[in-house]
Parts: sequence; structure tokens; C-alpha cells
Amino acid sequence: MKIATWNVNSIRARQQQVRDWLQENPVDVLCLQETKVVDQDFPRAPFEQLGYHLYVSGQKAYNGVAILSRTPVEEVSTGFSPIVGDTQARDFDQQKRVICGTVGEVCIVNLYVPNGSSVGSDKYDYKLRWLKVLREYLQILKAKSPGAMCVCGDFNVAPENRDIHDPSDKESHIMASPAEREALQEVLAIGLADTFRKFTSEGGHYSWWDYRTRAFRGNRGWRIDHHYLTPDLYERATNCKIDILPRKLPKPSDHTPVIVEF
Repeated sequence: MKIATWNVNSIRARQQQVRDWLQENPVDVLCLQETKVVDQDFPRAPFEQLGYHLYVSGQKAYNGVAILSRTPVEEVSTGFSPIVGDTQARDFDQQKRVICGTVGEVCIVNLYVPNGSSVGSDKYDYKLRWLKVLREYLQILKAKSPGAMCVCGDFNVAPENRDIHDPSDKESHIMASPAEREALQEVLAIGLADTFRKFTSEGGHYSWWDYRTRAFRGNRGWRIDHHYLTPDLYERATNCKIDILPRKLPKPSDHTPVIVEF
């Protein structure tokens, strides 16, 4: 099975690029983030024509997640509420950032973690609180789904300094602050491992490059898009790679696909 994650930064703007990529890379499951479209306006036909089943949770102009799968996805749920309940989910589900479902024996969780804006801001606090609810969500989901689990998406956190092109002075930078990294590690402590690092230990490999600084040209990137697997699936993983080719296209997303295979 091959599962890809890709923050497309607007599926309507990028639908041809995504369709072309799927034709060249016919993965079993594609998890999308930042689709930026309400459910009824998601461009389904181009992907259904390729044989994919679509499951979407979106909102206008912001956020949004989707799962495209060659086989039907079972037990699909969106948001935190179906798993942790309304009280714990609070207002987090107003932003469409979570979708999960089961493909074969694998529970797939597709996430778009909040960016946080800047360290110390209200949005930063929101991100840290969101990650705490995510930990509870995954704990409950893992207990309910004793089979394999793949948690993937745009985490908006670079786990280590080797995941940033220039880690100097990044402790006060969003996506690299100690509190964010600690919150992510607390999530992973439930029994999830970074699959990319199973196969690639050195730095210099990134999944996101800022538009504003022409960062891609100089490979000044961050690795913030991840696949985290439960131990059984981690052991079975045979590859995890970042495909930088879509980032070279005209008017690309600022992110590029990451693919895991097992």
C-alpha cells in the first residue's frame, strides 16, 4: 500500500497538478490538506474519473482536509467530536482540520495542524491546546482501532533542527519552538514513529519552502509534513520519500507530497 500526504494550498487552484501527479503516481490513498473549499464545491469529477473515492471536510477559503482512496473508506469521521465528544472538542471543529477512516486494516488519520502564527500569540496558544486534544483523540482512536494506524498530514512542526535548513535562532520561531516540539512528542508518545527517519537520517530534506523568499531555489526549506505509524506498520514500512517535483511546477503549492509505502 502507498499513502501520500500533500498540502495543496487550494484544491481548485491545484486540481490539474494533483490529477497529473496521481496519473504518474497512482497511490492507493492521497490525503490532502488546505483544500480551501466547501464540500459541495470540491472538484470531485477529475479524481473520480481516475477511480478514486472521495471523502471531504472543508470550509470556504481556509483549512479543509480530504481523503482520496482507490478502495472505499470505512468508518469515516471528521473532526474531534465523534471520538472525544463535544465537551473536549470544544470549538476546535469549527475549523476543518481532521478526517479519518479505515482502508483495509489501516486506520488513516489525515491532519492539518494549526500554524500558530507567532510564538506567544493567541493562535500559538490555540495550536498548543489543539495538539493536546489531538493526543487524546489519537489515544481513544488507537484503543478503538487495535489494527495498524497511519497519522499523516501537515503538522506545522519541524521535529528537530535537522528538519530546518538553518536552525540557528529558531527557538523563538513558529513551527520550531520548544513548546511546539514538546507537544508533538507528547502526541507521538502514545506509540507513533516518524517513518521518514527510518530511511533517511541526514538533514537537507524538506517538504515546505516559503513562497516569499524564493526559498525553493536555494533549498531553504522545512520538513513539516509527516507520516507517523504505529509499531507494527512502522516495521512493515519499506520506503518513505519526499517528491519535490511538484514544487518545481509553475504556480505550485508551497508544500510537496510525502509518500509512505508498506
